[in-house]
Amino acid sequence: MALWAQAQQLQGEALHRMQSLYGQHFPIEVRHYLAQWIEAQPWDAVDPENTQEEFKAKRLLDSLIQELQKRAEHQVGEDGFLLKIKLGHYATQLKSTYDRCPLELVRSIKHILYNEERLVQEAMNVTSPAGGTIDGTSQKYQQINQTFEELRVMTQDTENDLRKLQHSQEYFIIQYQESLRIQAQINSLANLPPTERVQRESSLQSKRATVEAWLTREANTLLKYRQDLAEKMQKTLASLRKQQTVILDDELIQWKRRQQLAGNGGPQEGGLDILQSWCEKLADTIWQNRQQIRRVEHLTQQLPIPGPTEELLSELNTTITDIISTLVTSTFIIEKQPPQVLKTQTKFAATVRFLVGGKLNVHMNPPQVKAIIIIHGLRLYAGNVFYHQTTGTLSAHFRNMSLKRIKRSDRRGAESVTEEKFTVLFESQFTVGGNELVFHVKGRVPFVVPDKVLWPQLCEALNMKYKAEMQSNRGLSEENLVFLAQKAFSNCSNNPEDYRSMTMTWSQFNRENLPGRTFTFWQWFDGVMELMKRHLRAHWNDGAILGFVNKQQAQDMLMSKPNRTFLLRFSDSEIGGITIAWVAENPNKRMVWNLMPFTTKDFTIRSLADRISDLNHLHFLYPSQPKDEVFSRYYSPPHLCADVFLRFSSPSPDPSPGTPSFVDQAVSPTVNQPHAFNLYSGMSDSMMDPDGEFDLEVETMDMARQVEEFLRQPIENRWGGQQS
Repeated sequence: MALWAQAQQLQGEALHRMQSLYGQHFPIEVRHYLAQWIEAQPWDAVDPENTQEEFKAKRLLDSLIQELQKRAEHQVGEDGFLLKIKLGHYATQLKSTYDRCPLELVRSIKHILYNEERLVQEAMNVTSPAGGTIDGTSQKYQQINQTFEELRVMTQDTENDLRKLQHSQEYFIIQYQESLRIQAQINSLANLPPTERVQRESSLQSKRATVEAWLTREANTLLKYRQDLAEKMQKTLASLRKQQTVILDDELIQWKRRQQLAGNGGPQEGGLDILQSWCEKLADTIWQNRQQIRRVEHLTQQLPIPGPTEELLSELNTTITDIISTLVTSTFIIEKQPPQVLKTQTKFAATVRFLVGGKLNVHMNPPQVKAIIIIHGLRLYAGNVFYHQTTGTLSAHFRNMSLKRIKRSDRRGAESVTEEKFTVLFESQFTVGGNELVFHVKGRVPFVVPDKVLWPQLCEALNMKYKAEMQSNRGLSEENLVFLAQKAFSNCSNNPEDYRSMTMTWSQFNRENLPGRTFTFWQWFDGVMELMKRHLRAHWNDGAILGFVNKQQAQDMLMSKPNRTFLLRFSDSEIGGITIAWVAENPNKRMVWNLMPFTTKDFTIRSLADRISDLNHLHFLYPSQPKDEVFSRYYSPPHLCADVFLRFSSPSPDPSPGTPSFVDQAVSPTVNQPHAFNLYSGMSDSMMDPDGEFDLEVETMDMARQVEEFLRQPIENRWGGQQS
């Protein structure tokens, strides 16, 4: 079902929130009549922060105007006449609003679509009358919204009590002034005749005594009102701090963690709009309570009554200031992170955002944000804060930052420049409440990187990155991770539990070479991902590549299978290499052979599927699938290379014993191909590489490369003018 159709089914508060997304900046009628067209446009392909993409936004704006005008022209009848006028008006209005800033249109529509989808998803996850369940996320969101409602009621309750206190105090002051007036009258009786003075003084004294008795009682009542109100405020602030902890220390921290993981291939962190809405509600509630505390303080100063209230109010003032300070400093976030790896002389961008800036009116006196690149030298950039009226976001975008070439006076061993640490520190200073509160905020703490991580944590990151590169849900299995642990720690245990408490340092990860190798663990793993991503992703997603299997494991697996069964595993000895292991019948015994690894260079010449097709001695992919069932859909059309095989094979006599002949890489020494050529009538130890993988003589390998490169040429150019 289309998103707009689902959005129209929202009810209650959700429907109200959906309707509030629209206004003069984008009328809801435009959303309704162009629903299908709007949802079909590539809004996500345009970055509203990148001015270089303004032409894309302008094209979308022009298309939107054309669609509105087209829809208006097709309206007929009496009702159609009114709609025609209205849609035409909207077309003119949108063109006038966004013609000079088309990126704002993209920002606005992305904001609308994101929130519509979120509201629909939340509604779908709520318990149905038939008896469904609420998922964890929706339940959590409902709890947060319920707490906000409780805070609203508590704040309103203290507001009502505060008004009662204010009215009571005002009446108390009136009565106190009355007592002063009576006392003044008593003092003025001294000039009257004694008889009259005694009569009037008796009446005034009685009246004064009554008023003073009332004042004494009312003073105790006011003191109790103040005490009760302060205690209610104390409970409100406790609940408010707890809600803020949930939003900032749980939800916002999780968003930041998802943002970190997204850089390693994790799912996108999701929008900040719902977090901003919560933070703005916090800001509203905090500010209301702060104003209430200030008003109570003013009342106590206006009418001092000795008691514990003053101390309690001082604590409340400290608490509310601490709460708002935490909110403001925590919600200055980096919305768009700079790249994790930077090249010198290359521009990069980043965006910081104030989640509560609009609510606290920071944009009324916009601060400046500084971006400081901290490396051997400091490089400072300054960016102005911009308030986006349509989305209510306050942000600063840095578009043209760059690292200058680093000059060093010393050479610290063999340390690579690519391992140079840097950080981008964002900071700003702004005021809240008419310069009453001043905040200095920073976007991150520089160089806070753990020295080592637990192996399960690293496994999670490796699996996430691998799945992202493969664009697949097929990640690293537990067996794959055990294989990686064995490689990383030079351990032979097959029990996953043995590795759970192990830790890996950065040096172990990507500085120290693996035992007996010239490369690190990460270089090996990254080489595997690069090979798979560029050439073998489809085969991995098909389940055709086991990959993370060592030579001994491959032998154990294959020896129990029929001859000509093979599997594909990653090379231990070469970065970004994959080899074919297969079981073949030797004159004396069955053996498992391993081809020399294929790399990106090889697959650029000829694909894995075609190579497997060429090797007739490979019949079954482990455990028992006929190879054509697995790979045939990836084979190249046969006519493209049939003439080449004839050219290189037919004129050649059978090789003499002990002399290897050409085949694509290496093949089983016990299998002969009919018609084309004989394969390895003899075998010597020199054909095995140091790791026991099957090799060819240099001349034969060179010949293989020449033929493979020959196959890549267009047919008309292959023979170089020679006559066949």
